[in-house]
Amino acid sequence: MNARIRAASVAMLAALGLFAGPVRAVDPNDLLPVDEAYVLKATAQAPDGLAFTWTIAKGYYLYRHRFSAEVLDAGASAGALQIPAGDKHHDQFFGDVETYRGMVTATLPAVIAPGLASVKVKVKYQGCADIGVCYPPQTRVLTIALPAGFGPVGAASAATDAAPAPSGGDALSALAGKTGNVLAAGEALPEDQAFKYEVIANSPSQLLVRLTPAPNYYLYRDKTRFRLLDAQGLSLDAPALPPGKSFHDEHFGDVAVWFNQVEIPVPVIRQDASARSLRVEASFQGCLTDGLCYPPMTRVVTVELPAGAGAAATTAAASGAAADALGTSTGFAGLLPALLLALLGGLILNLMPCVLPVLSFKALGLAQASRSHAHARAHALWYTAGVLATFALIGGAVLGLRGAGQALGWGFQLQQPWLVATLALLMFAIGLSLSGLFQVGASWAGVGQSLAEKSGAAGDFFTGVLAVVVASPCTAPFMAGALGYAFTAPTVAAMGVFLMLGLGLALPFLLIGFVPALAARLPRPGAWMDTLKLWLAYPMYLTAVWLLWVFGKQRGMDAVALLLIAAVLLALGLWWFERQRFVQGIARKALAWLLIALALGVGVVAVRAPSKAPGIAIAEGRVAFSRARLEQLRAAHVPVFIDMTADWCITCKVNEKAVLDTDAFRALLTLTHTTYMVGDWTNEDPAISAFLDQYHSPGVPLYVVYPADGGPGRRLPQVLSQATMREALETAAAKAP
Repeated sequence: MNARIRAASVAMLAALGLFAGPVRAVDPNDLLPVDEAYVLKATAQAPDGLAFTWTIAKGYYLYRHRFSAEVLDAGASAGALQIPAGDKHHDQFFGDVETYRGMVTATLPAVIAPGLASVKVKVKYQGCADIGVCYPPQTRVLTIALPAGFGPVGAASAATDAAPAPSGGDALSALAGKTGNVLAAGEALPEDQAFKYEVIANSPSQLLVRLTPAPNYYLYRDKTRFRLLDAQGLSLDAPALPPGKSFHDEHFGDVAVWFNQVEIPVPVIRQDASARSLRVEASFQGCLTDGLCYPPMTRVVTVELPAGAGAAATTAAASGAAADALGTSTGFAGLLPALLLALLGGLILNLMPCVLPVLSFKALGLAQASRSHAHARAHALWYTAGVLATFALIGGAVLGLRGAGQALGWGFQLQQPWLVATLALLMFAIGLSLSGLFQVGASWAGVGQSLAEKSGAAGDFFTGVLAVVVASPCTAPFMAGALGYAFTAPTVAAMGVFLMLGLGLALPFLLIGFVPALAARLPRPGAWMDTLKLWLAYPMYLTAVWLLWVFGKQRGMDAVALLLIAAVLLALGLWWFERQRFVQGIARKALAWLLIALALGVGVVAVRAPSKAPGIAIAEGRVAFSRARLEQLRAAHVPVFIDMTADWCITCKVNEKAVLDTDAFRALLTLTHTTYMVGDWTNEDPAISAFLDQYHSPGVPLYVVYPADGGPGRRLPQVLSQATMREALETAAAKAP
């Protein structure tokens, strides 16, 4: 099934200069080299003017207010640069501006001392592309030949092509020693000599990037980023950028730069342990210390990543205190804490919202458990068997698919529309049974006794199965650390964790079954149980409504209508079957079976309907999750709040209602200048699954706050409060460099 939200590949703008502030650019490969977008020529015009003409490529433009020119020779001076009026419009970056397309010529009046054969002029300009990307401010030092007699009484003019700025290896290789180039011989190096880029595999789960600027050169820290090319099943985590030196830059103001060699650890997130050959792309930008700046550069190198475990162990510190307590060991010392956390997590899972739909079964079971001590023990054991068997089945599926390289998390089953539709019809049918529309009796061979009215072995076992299937999309406190351990531990240890979770979930029933003093406190069975059963039908109907809503988010309203038709047919079939329960012959009962089969057929059609649902709506002020977008925001020193959620996650919805969708939280985001990023895991999404893996989160919700200084993310509790969010966001914003 296709993921609901694709990882967005839109990067930020390059840098808009002093007034706009630094903004990141999209991939430079999408743009023309700057000197092809704006071809600059300079001429000496009689009697005393220097003319600068830019030929502008289609789809590109220049800003009038970004032009400037300065004569550098001691024997020359110049007046104000004369620029024609441009096209006026409101620009998204600079406000009300004038721009030029096609061609523009600016004139600089100059007074030149006699005898000068040429003059050096520093010219600055800046432009953008229509796709919404701006080049950084450009600086050119032009050596312009002067004709004989140039000056107030001169007549002739001579033209020279303005040399291109360093915009690539070919352009930069021509810088050494050619008349009319940007710099005189030896003043600038080709970019591959000015900035060296190397990558080695530091471990099976970490790359080490080495950037080396030449003497008198520097690199911008916040313009450095890395990514993998054509690496299925692998991705890069946020690099650990070393601090830079505070520097006042002519183009971008106060920035952090690297003047010397830096080594940058970059974690690798991988889904398999096989050796891989990786193509690692780096994007960075640097300058010469005299203010001449290279445009953004992109380099690609190939590195061999050895076989070994993935990056999960290297990111354990980010997965919260519970995961930290386990450490990265998968041996016996790590297993015991994991088992204890799993037991506690399973026990607390009984109190989570996801388990509320099965309280109907639990309430009836508790009431029936008081018939006798033997009955209570049998009830508890069969219920526990159902819970443990289902936890083992789901855990086995998770581990098996992960071993095959699939990214899968806890609660993945509700990402499958067919299972959501089946559960919706099942909950509806159980509600009808509790309401007395029909009874599941002994005539249903192989099913056992009633699932709700009676409490036979099959009914108890089925109750345990249903409790796990419906409850597992939620994660309780302590579960994250235990499951984070299980997802990286050997199979036997991992299955032990899953079974211990099940034991925790079933523990209250086991205590009632095996501690007579607890069972004695339960009310005795009686007529009141029939009334209770009728009341408990309505939580089952509400559960069916919730599942129907989730199904609609996955498949759209047309599919919801089909599933409702299936529910009506199912109700009619079950009612007719009850009417014919004691009628001899199978002809009249066949109609009931036909209606039930027809209901299932319509349900299949609903599941197979093409998806038209938009997924979780991204509200105003929020952005869809993208690892590339996240890295850009972190590089720009913007605090980020990550909300990994799903429509079927009840805990997520409770947090949204209580905290995240409130005016107080929106005001907090504005106050701290925090970007709110939402990841929708309602359907399968490998990018979100990989992010969950990074933080050892077995499922959603997952909340992470990244500070403004580019430091590691901080994982928040799964149950949020306004106080928790205020402390986390204010702390993250206060770390701005």
